[in-house]
Amino acid sequence: MCHAATPEDLPGAALADLLASLVAIGRSMQEEFDPQRFLDQFSEQLQRLIPHDRLVIDLVDEERRTFTVFAEHACRALRLHQDFYTVAFEPRARYLASEWVMRPVFFGEAMRVDDFSTDPRFAVLNPHERKLVETGIRSGLLVPMESGGHVIGALVATSLAAHAYDEQHLAVLRQVATLIGPFVQGVVLLQRERHRRRRLKALDGLTRALGASLNVRDVFARLADAVRPVLDFEFMGVALLAASGRDVEMLAEIDDVPGGPPTPPRFPLEDFSFGFRVGAGEIALIHDARGELDATRPGDRLIVEGGGRSCLIVPMRFGERIGGGLYFGKRQPNWFDRLDAEVAAAVASQVVLAVQHQRLAEEQRRLVSVETHAKRLEQRLASLRDELGERYGFDRIVGRSPALREVLERAAKVAPTEATVLLTGESGTGKELVARAVHHASQRADGPFVAINCAALADTLLESELFGHERGAFTGADRQKPGRFELAAGGTLFLDEIGELSAAVQAKLLRVLQEREFQRVGGTVTLKSDVRLIAATNRNLGREVQAGRFRDDLYYRLNVFAIRLPPLRERGEDVLLLADFFVHSLGARMGKADLGLSRDAREALLNHAWPGNIRELQNAVERALIVSDGGLLTAAHLGIDSGTARVSAPPLPTAVAVPVAAKDADSLRGMEKRMVLEAVRKAGGNKSRAAALLGLTRSQLYTRLKRHGLDR
Repeated sequence: MCHAATPEDLPGAALADLLASLVAIGRSMQEEFDPQRFLDQFSEQLQRLIPHDRLVIDLVDEERRTFTVFAEHACRALRLHQDFYTVAFEPRARYLASEWVMRPVFFGEAMRVDDFSTDPRFAVLNPHERKLVETGIRSGLLVPMESGGHVIGALVATSLAAHAYDEQHLAVLRQVATLIGPFVQGVVLLQRERHRRRRLKALDGLTRALGASLNVRDVFARLADAVRPVLDFEFMGVALLAASGRDVEMLAEIDDVPGGPPTPPRFPLEDFSFGFRVGAGEIALIHDARGELDATRPGDRLIVEGGGRSCLIVPMRFGERIGGGLYFGKRQPNWFDRLDAEVAAAVASQVVLAVQHQRLAEEQRRLVSVETHAKRLEQRLASLRDELGERYGFDRIVGRSPALREVLERAAKVAPTEATVLLTGESGTGKELVARAVHHASQRADGPFVAINCAALADTLLESELFGHERGAFTGADRQKPGRFELAAGGTLFLDEIGELSAAVQAKLLRVLQEREFQRVGGTVTLKSDVRLIAATNRNLGREVQAGRFRDDLYYRLNVFAIRLPPLRERGEDVLLLADFFVHSLGARMGKADLGLSRDAREALLNHAWPGNIRELQNAVERALIVSDGGLLTAAHLGIDSGTARVSAPPLPTAVAVPVAAKDADSLRGMEKRMVLEAVRKAGGNKSRAAALLGLTRSQLYTRLKRHGLDR
């Protein structure tokens, strides 16, 4: 080993030659710079100034936490850093500076070691430093390498001989380090920028990977394969913020070493110590999870227990909003740096586009589904409307008598208007059927038809049913309930048996008709009424007004357009048409579609007075079908006396009823009363069940109970 020249002996020409050599080496490697070849050639130039058996350049990060080996010149036996070289100017593994005795060098302190084996500073060595001593290295010079006033690394020269260097050698090496520092940093920055551009350029392949499917989960493995050449990792995943902004939902994840604790599909953001930082738009760079994460948090503990050491989490920006995070992990510490974070952010922006496309596709599919469903509903609604029109149209009302035709003509004329209609006539003449026909022929046909029997409910309940009530308005009102005026908005409200209204309800109904507004029971909010009103009664309201039982102002509001429905006894042979209709419709429902009416049954039908009108006729036919065993229905099946003739005079134009034999009327009323009592008895007093046994609605049953004095 030759003796090095002292700084005083070092001529300016030697430094100039060294600088020229440095420039020449750099120029020769301008396109493809090779750190190892550079240091090999530079070592030859440096040998005549500072003899050495080993020369190393280390690069430290800006935080001076970790460092990598830029290049190492030595024979194979003395090389210590096979896995920690700066590869392509992008380190793949790092030393933790705090574990090395040379750490002070990264803070600007120079070190001269006469003998590593006896120097007290090297009494405690890490495995790499121990290997250095075991290979025979005895003395060394370790000086900071600076550029722009900042320490960027260290220049280390070592010798197999002890006491090979003195302070003059240390001063020379410091001069050399100052000389090459800016050069090394310039080369590193240039090459890293070129490498950064190549990495970002390589991300163009992500578009093809993500474009294979609109579902990110389906192509996530392909995405990971496309990312791996530019960003090394062992596990990678995408998590999206829930709508609440406080929970995270896993979208997709991949792990090269499966078998760790499973990631839950949904977890609180606060489970991770870095969660709200990422949620605020910051990049979380975890160098060593064991020391930096909080094991008391479930999410941090999941990472540590899964073997994660290095973590990189970048926020995913959906416009101005942070909508999730893309994370990468490695089971080695100190793996990722700021350039990795930049690459990861570029990947995240591509994933954001893929997620947005996926959401747009899902929304489009949802809209198509909704539109398809809406079209089906429209078709179904149109079909139902046609069915309702066919079912409740004027042409579906059975009868040919002049009296009925005149009624239907009047109803058809008033139907297109908004006028209030008052239907009068005896019970069972079909007032509700005409009301429905008026509704379906009106401009409100698309709206609801809501009916209520005013005689079927007590006053307090009727008021609540008509106008609704607020929660707590009365005992049992545990929730707000809309009334029939609200439910019928945009349509028609049919008030049957309106002559049964109490004075209090009459007053409230009058206000609705006058002001077109009302309030729920117990409420203070005024609601608008948008209904067409059709009322019906079997009473003579004019007489009720004269007797003081019905308000005259309400009567005049209701009696805008009155239509009187003729009783069945005034409709001539319509009774036979109706009877045939009921035989076929009810018979088909009971499985007796082949039945017909005998001659004596027809005579009985024509001769009977029908005090119950169409409803009585329907019930008579239904009873006959029940007791019949087949063939023709007879008068005996019908339960009416064919020998009792009604007055054969032509129907009167007024509402005066044709008298019938008192015995027959009493017989029918008595039979009906007995049937009602028997049904109530069988139902154990349950009115709904009794109505079902009789084939009646609940309101129809209440009418019969009232008629026979059984409603008390």
